[in-house]
Amino acid sequence: MEYNLADLFESVVDVVPDREALAYLDLPGTGAERRLTYAELDAAANRIGHHLLDSGIRAGEHVGLHLYNGVEYVQTLLGCLKARIVPVNVNYRYVEEELVYLYRDADLVGLVFDAEFTDRVAAAQPQTGSLRHLVRVGTATEQGGPAAVPFTEAESSGSPERGFPARSADDQFIIYTGGTTGMPKGVMWRHEDLFFSGLGGGAPTGEPVRRPEELAERVAAGGAGITFFPTPPLMHGTSTLTTLIGFNFGQRVVLHRKFVPEEVLRTVEAEKVSAMSLVGDAMLRPLIDALEGPMKGTDMSSVFSVSSSGAIMSDTVSRQFRALVPNAMLLNNFGSSESGFNGTATEDSGPERGFRVRVNARTQVVDPATREPVAVGEVGRVAQCGHVPLGYYNDPRKTAETFFEKDGERWVLLGDMATVDEEGVVTVLGRGSQCINTGGEKVYPEEVEQALKAHPDVYDALVAGVPDVKWGHHVAAVVQLREGAGGMSLDEIQTHCRTRLAGYKVPRQLVIADAIHRSPSGKADYRWAQKVAVAADG
Repeated sequence: MEYNLADLFESVVDVVPDREALAYLDLPGTGAERRLTYAELDAAANRIGHHLLDSGIRAGEHVGLHLYNGVEYVQTLLGCLKARIVPVNVNYRYVEEELVYLYRDADLVGLVFDAEFTDRVAAAQPQTGSLRHLVRVGTATEQGGPAAVPFTEAESSGSPERGFPARSADDQFIIYTGGTTGMPKGVMWRHEDLFFSGLGGGAPTGEPVRRPEELAERVAAGGAGITFFPTPPLMHGTSTLTTLIGFNFGQRVVLHRKFVPEEVLRTVEAEKVSAMSLVGDAMLRPLIDALEGPMKGTDMSSVFSVSSSGAIMSDTVSRQFRALVPNAMLLNNFGSSESGFNGTATEDSGPERGFRVRVNARTQVVDPATREPVAVGEVGRVAQCGHVPLGYYNDPRKTAETFFEKDGERWVLLGDMATVDEEGVVTVLGRGSQCINTGGEKVYPEEVEQALKAHPDVYDALVAGVPDVKWGHHVAAVVQLREGAGGMSLDEIQTHCRTRLAGYKVPRQLVIADAIHRSPSGKADYRWAQKVAVAADG
């Protein structure tokens, strides 16, 4: 047995076959609730894996998952892994042009998609040269569209037994990044590397397993009782990895089709959810609003951790949540599609001291030119060694810029700028690609956004650089106000920020927006923010 994700999942199934593995709880009244034991989920994944192989898709080829959250997503993901087919996440917000790019860039030969996306798939497929097998989840509302096998038919045609060829730790798993600063890129992971860097080696907060068989041994020795609830879309890497972590523990995973705050809280209470994952304030703040409003009194006593990855839970919003749910730990995890997990923010992180992270032993801050560790207090880029990806799919130039070898080890150079102190604690400044150069000074949007969100009338905010004749660029704040707020002036927001930020970081422009644009997972859309700010600057 090797560190292969499908082998590891099957080893867990074999020791707890009758334990509930997955609970899919759609909105009330839809009748879509489904619960599967580990044995039932295993058989369901086998069926899809065999169907894909029977359709002519070969091991190593790529199948896209263009789906909302649901049993079908998890079933297809596991089915691909079992069949040694490479699953590829597809952002369901993408329109035709973006889908054509991703379908081509990922060399998809198969696609499993929700019926709601039929029109977009129909428009994109003819423009790709390799996409030959489609499976549709649900019933198309209109006649026509691409020729696709209904998911129920695909499921019934495949064998529920395993019977797959031998697998390897070198089998691949591709995670496409969101593309907030450019077109999305596919990060190529070996199963073994993803298991240790993205899934914590079977124990994200403890000692990793020392051999593959030990994962099932730990599950067999433990008991049930933990319920994981990844609330963002599964097409966001964090949710998929959270789901796989839940399975590695032999515990239960709960899913909703979409993020609806009130329904999330009802599920937390009804299912006694233990650990929730989300993406920053964009998801945490609506939960707070619901707990203070229509869902006041919801029993949250079962929750012991709420973790965020991909965006920071701001200090102000975190304090509001802790006041409502004092028993839950709030964990700002730092990581990426390219590195997996790097570390967790310290308790003293916040606007005053910055986003401080106690990183793992494989993470350093290095000079991007020399690739050597920087001195204490100097600015460099975060890098990680050991179990890192192979590179970016179909992008040798970007791979050469981001991945390198040093002292016989593989390294990945992340886009995050940071400093390190005497104790080894890393202060993450922000993405270098988003850094605003104003009058020769560098400003990282995340720091300014934290300060803005501390204002009681600010619901959400993004910060971008706008071309400026005098300063090169000036700092612009795009702000969504709280409902009922009476308005806000630039003078007011500047006065607020000057108590928290150096003068050159204070916004010189304020744009009030009806709503802040983010990805379905809650990640910032900085291209949108800059476009809005530039247009308002005239």
